[in-house]
Amino acid sequence: MLQWTYEKAGVPHLKGDPQFNRKITRLIRSTDIPGVLGSATGFAALFDFKKAGIRDPLLVASTDGVGTKLDIARLQGRHDTIGIDLVAMCVNDLITCGAKPIFFLDYFATGKFNEQLTGEVLNGIAAGCREAGCALIGGETAIMPGFYSQEAGGASQYDLAGFAVGVVDRKKVITGASIKTGDVLVGLASSGFHSNGYSLLRKIFSEHDLKGKLGQELLTPTQIYVKPLLSLLARIPVHGIVNITGGGFIDNLPRVIPSGLSATIFKGSWPKPKLFDLVRDSGNIPDSEMMRTFNLGIGMILILKRQAVKKAQKMLQKMKYSSWIIGEVTRGRAAVEVV
Repeated sequence: MLQWTYEKAGVPHLKGDPQFNRKITRLIRSTDIPGVLGSATGFAALFDFKKAGIRDPLLVASTDGVGTKLDIARLQGRHDTIGIDLVAMCVNDLITCGAKPIFFLDYFATGKFNEQLTGEVLNGIAAGCREAGCALIGGETAIMPGFYSQEAGGASQYDLAGFAVGVVDRKKVITGASIKTGDVLVGLASSGFHSNGYSLLRKIFSEHDLKGKLGQELLTPTQIYVKPLLSLLARIPVHGIVNITGGGFIDNLPRVIPSGLSATIFKGSWPKPKLFDLVRDSGNIPDSEMMRTFNLGIGMILILKRQAVKKAQKMLQKMKYSSWIIGEVTRGRAAVEVV
């Protein structure tokens, strides 16, 4: 009778693999920031909150995944940037409150352990954490044989989830409550589609297209806006910050626009990347659907008083971030209007 072990069932004992553990430790240490204490037991990570240096601190948390952009990575056979997307999708939400990300944890699940693929993904996560200025303090690698499908002779499917925690001074939390009529909407350039709308993109384009140059472009990692916006917030009062993720302009702007006011978007006020037009034309997608599904080249929106716009854009330009005045706050019943 066959004598079963966990490894024979398809799950390697990674926690007992010194070589793999050394690689993971190096990655984690490459993201260290003041406050990281490591682990007292090996089961959980510790962080010294006092090191954040904020007088009246509030914790801010977010969680997200990468969605079906993972399938583009599979088709391209490239997994070294998808971890950047994972971090970006979490920390870009934190910064909308004015919070500085301090630590990040990941969850990586797959049907069969592939050291090279796993290493590529984790390298991307570490790179994203370094770019965001937060520490990767832990995570979980789950091997679930038979749960995720596997290509013949190839790697298994996998999924990712990320968890970020940030901190902000109670008096500096950005809620959108200070937004007023006449405030200006400044849009920051996206790096592409970020990690939204890929289920629609995969319906429009063939697998052949997604394995080629188009797929390469769609794999461009999500822009991380943390460092430039923290610099901006230290010098300029910002009334609102909107991350243009799932739901595009139509569903995300109402999250911060006070009742009775409207975010009026000036159509054509920024140079829309051609790839968005290709998507619209290839899928025969109405403009209204494009506006509520994709970022159309605008990854983040700042809502500022008019007098602060020039200074803000000058600062962004020095940090090599493109921005445009894309609208204003007006009185109106609709939370978002496009004119």
